[in-house]
Amino acid sequence: MIGRVVSHYRILSELGRGGMGVVYAAEDTLLGRQAALKCLPEQYADDPQWLARFQREARAASALNHPNICTIYEIGEQDGHWFIAMELLKGRTLDRVMTRPVPIQQLVEWSIQISDALDVAHRQGIVHRDLKPSNIFLTERDQPKVLDFGLAKFEDGSLDGLDSALRTASLKGPLTTPGQTVGTIAYMSPEQVRGDELDGRSDLFSFGTVLYQMVTARMPFEGKTSAMTFDAILNRDPVVPSDLNPETPPALERIIEKALEKSVDFRYQHASDLCADLKRLKRDSSGRTMSRRGSDPSVTPMPSPAAVSAQPVSEQPPSGQISAGLPVSGTADVNVPAGSASRVSTTPRGHLNAVWLGIGALCVAALGFAGYWFFGRTRPVPFESMRISRVT
Repeated sequence: MIGRVVSHYRILSELGRGGMGVVYAAEDTLLGRQAALKCLPEQYADDPQWLARFQREARAASALNHPNICTIYEIGEQDGHWFIAMELLKGRTLDRVMTRPVPIQQLVEWSIQISDALDVAHRQGIVHRDLKPSNIFLTERDQPKVLDFGLAKFEDGSLDGLDSALRTASLKGPLTTPGQTVGTIAYMSPEQVRGDELDGRSDLFSFGTVLYQMVTARMPFEGKTSAMTFDAILNRDPVVPSDLNPETPPALERIIEKALEKSVDFRYQHASDLCADLKRLKRDSSGRTMSRRGSDPSVTPMPSPAAVSAQPVSEQPPSGQISAGLPVSGTADVNVPAGSASRVSTTPRGHLNAVWLGIGALCVAALGFAGYWFFGRTRPVPFESMRISRVT
């Protein structure tokens, strides 16, 4: 296929192969842009089941407009070659970076974007049904993109008539098990395992599995066979994430626990709720970091009221006087009423202002004392005994 022109796309190189076909890097000869061309293998071109799944992927993804969902340009056919043209992504899939736990800050940022993409899909009545790390792409700028809507379920049911013919399932790794259900076993929800009717909450369970794997670099539900994995999903609770990764924040652990609830009634009901909790975790984590370290290490943080009250307070100066100094640490100590404040961080210009303020206060005090000395030394005499003398 290299060098051939399919429709108005010139195939440049092969990017990868999967169960649904071969992906090529291509050039759009009409628009002069790069694109990825996913081609259905020739042996499946006349198979209505595979063709329906191929068309399902194109229809589902093209109905969604979101920065974290791979953009579909078009679907077409030429000389028996069916293809989907989509944006060309450079980077790696999420499963390539999960050989070790993902840093919490990065994990939360990715998860917010992925959950927002799921929220948009669910609002459009589209359930992915095969959410897993290999279907989440990370661009060179670390922007996640949800891929492969080949098993997507539509609320309107217009393309779900062939579901009974799409009974394929693959276990994590090279194992495949035909004749079970639709999806990837290790990431299935309990209702998906049972063959129940699915909605967006099934995707949230799958996403909870992805979250768990990002935190711990391990699967929450494992088994040597597909039957053992099914039993773990239906009946067993996973190991607490913090036991495997002590860096796991308690709030993130609660989010994962709620996403992996086996009952849909106790699970997150909407992807937007999950996204909101992740955003709150991001905000609170940033706030705690700011309170511990401060945004500028050169600025002395204000102590808590309890710390201020516990510190010894010097005797207050007489009314109208301010004690100021220039300590080596770069801060000016100002005596204030107990419990109101302690140290005030200032710049060199602030030090100069404090000096002038002290000098001014001393001048005012000196003038007051001089006035008292010249005009207040003698006692006032009664009005009737007062004598008036000209002095000018």
